[in-house]
Amino acid sequence: MTEWTGRTAVEIAEAVRRREVTPRQVVEEHLARIRRLDGRVGAFRTVLAEEALAAADVLAGRTDLADLPLAGVPVAVKDNVPVAGQALRNGSAASPAAPAAADHETVRRLQAAGAVVLGITHVPELCVFGTTDGEHGATRNPWDLSRSSGGSSGGSAAAVAGALAPIALGADGMGSIRIPSAACGLVGLKPGAGVVPAQLGETDWYGMAENGPIATTVADARLMFQVLAGSGKPSPDAPPSAPLRIALSTRSPVPGSPVSRAWAAAARDAARLLEQAGHQVTTADPSYPLWLSAAVTARWTAGTAADAAGLDARLFAPRTRRHAALGRFLARTSLLRTDYRARLRERLAPFFEQYDVLLTPALARDVPAAKAWSRRGWAVNVLTNSRFSPFTPPWNLAAWPAAAVPFGAHPGSGLPRAVQLVALPGGEERLLSVAADLERLHPWPRTAPLD
Repeated sequence: MTEWTGRTAVEIAEAVRRREVTPRQVVEEHLARIRRLDGRVGAFRTVLAEEALAAADVLAGRTDLADLPLAGVPVAVKDNVPVAGQALRNGSAASPAAPAAADHETVRRLQAAGAVVLGITHVPELCVFGTTDGEHGATRNPWDLSRSSGGSSGGSAAAVAGALAPIALGADGMGSIRIPSAACGLVGLKPGAGVVPAQLGETDWYGMAENGPIATTVADARLMFQVLAGSGKPSPDAPPSAPLRIALSTRSPVPGSPVSRAWAAAARDAARLLEQAGHQVTTADPSYPLWLSAAVTARWTAGTAADAAGLDARLFAPRTRRHAALGRFLARTSLLRTDYRARLRERLAPFFEQYDVLLTPALARDVPAAKAWSRRGWAVNVLTNSRFSPFTPPWNLAAWPAAAVPFGAHPGSGLPRAVQLVALPGGEERLLSVAADLERLHPWPRTAPLD
């Protein structure tokens, strides 16, 4: 009997369209794997077993099955977008338990393309931090269960890395797709502004947050991205990669956040391969402004404050209360009133006139241990986050597309390493093409050996 867990979304959809396997069989196998292994990983807050099987049976009877790009593909959904009939908890005890009346537009698009929602994945409270644990459980890295899966899309990334779901929906406001994707050895794409419906919380963290795909292959990420973006007839096939001007930078955008040798080496090694593939690679650093961290922090905290408004703050973890309180203060300052997005784009425009793609380490160091970070203080959480993920936030403020792409394993810890690719608005397909070059030249193990 063919096993469908661990298969790519492209493979599953093709087999379902050809009626070589039923959607129910695919879903049943994934539900069985979740029952067997998720107690160790903690990817899902809620598993929608009955709903997923019912949806699979309805899907099997559709007359347009052969035209559905994600036919029968199980998908995990992050707990910060509504799924009809389910509570949107956003990782918090303070959030209402009432079921959502309708699906988020991204969920609707996935289901319209034939995907089946398996369940809702864990996030840290209000998706604030880069490690995933809290009121509704903790998520561990399938490659090393003593380590965090990253965050805030940590449950989604762990589900995919553990072959509990072939693809997952993530959201990224400070790196929350790219951080866990890098930590778990996955392809994660944060689209540019307005490409995929956001509608995340009250303000989209003042325009910094975007929804996007998490997958084990570039083809799966491309297919899911095209469905989410509603861009014509989706196709996983990559167009030929034209020679590009690529800038390699291993300098941290955040002063005082050193980059470990292993993560810097991953970016350098990736640059050498891309040069061998015909791209023009130059070592060059963007001119990051000194005010970058302050501008990003203002939107990060004020966005949290807006999401926390109207909820019972007594039910928040102390770190969340302090984060929201700081946000309420910063919202009254010029840090939020000034158009730092326009200023950052103007500052970086000359750099991106010279280069088509920026290549950096995805992280500065391995993700931390899977501790109860939600019970620790605000300062230690912020300091820890800034130490391992300084490369991701600038592109949320700029609202430009950025992707995490696996690239080997750390020689000491054995955890996955990854690089980050960045491009100008509209450059999502360009990033995916470069990612496909890396996948072809330096393939990665797609899922962790949990069994």
